[in-house]
Amino acid sequence: MAELEVKDIAQAVIERMSESKDPRFKQVMTSLVKHVHAFVQEVQLTPDEWMATIEFLTATGQMCDDKRQEFILLSDTLGVSMAVVGIEQAKGAAAALKSKPTPLVATEATVLGPFFWEGAPELALGSDITGVSSGTPAYYHGRVTDTSGQPIAGCTFDVWSGDGDGFYDLQKGPDAPMALRARFHTDADGNYSFWSIKPAYYPVPDDGPVGGMLRRMGRHPNRPGHMHTMLSAPGHERLITHLFVSDSPYLDSDAVFGVRNSLIVDFKAHPAGTAPDGRAMDKPFHTAHYDFRLVPSV
Repeated sequence: MAELEVKDIAQAVIERMSESKDPRFKQVMTSLVKHVHAFVQEVQLTPDEWMATIEFLTATGQMCDDKRQEFILLSDTLGVSMAVVGIEQAKGAAAALKSKPTPLVATEATVLGPFFWEGAPELALGSDITGVSSGTPAYYHGRVTDTSGQPIAGCTFDVWSGDGDGFYDLQKGPDAPMALRARFHTDADGNYSFWSIKPAYYPVPDDGPVGGMLRRMGRHPNRPGHMHTMLSAPGHERLITHLFVSDSPYLDSDAVFGVRNSLIVDFKAHPAGTAPDGRAMDKPFHTAHYDFRLVPSV
């Protein structure tokens, strides 16, 4: 058997994939092998460092369960999630523009994050999802259209956020019920509305391997306050994005690199009184208006 020089190992691995029947898999793995070996050579990785890497990845997997996804957190904090989101949205927007030029810019996407929970209750527009959660009440409203300005009726509209102290329901123990999350559908004119809270900034979970990595990097774990949204409608690309609170800390240093200027929203403060939907409020509240624009499917 021919002995391989270190510089030739990557190519040998690639050649062993010659019989792969999946072209895309082969393309991705070929590039991965090239980059990993180039990285090892560039930093002159030691055996102890490589073992520490393996132990870190093992611990990351062991931290995952049905309510916590440490690998998503790792991807998010390394900026990989936003890179993938950006590439995918750019491809979809370019294809749609080529198919049918449109006058309006689509709403920018951002990360799903590790706290999405399938099966949120479906509620009527205007419902209050606050329950017993902490936080200042906030009324969210706006419209969903396509990039031609046409309203999208019946758009599925998922929302979720942490509470006023920055904690999600998934972080409150195995028996904690769903809170501050729901699914709505836009009306015939594409309008949506619901009550929740003004989200607070919070640290991503930093009690695991990713938290240790951030500390060694000299980074903070904080995210600015935001409301998660996920919109889907037939004939349109799904949109996963956030509404960021304009006066929140950490807008310029989001731990997962998810902030986009177009997604920063003013939460207007109001004294107790009558809200825009006619609701009588006995305490101060906020209102947040945002119009979403979805990319038509090609």
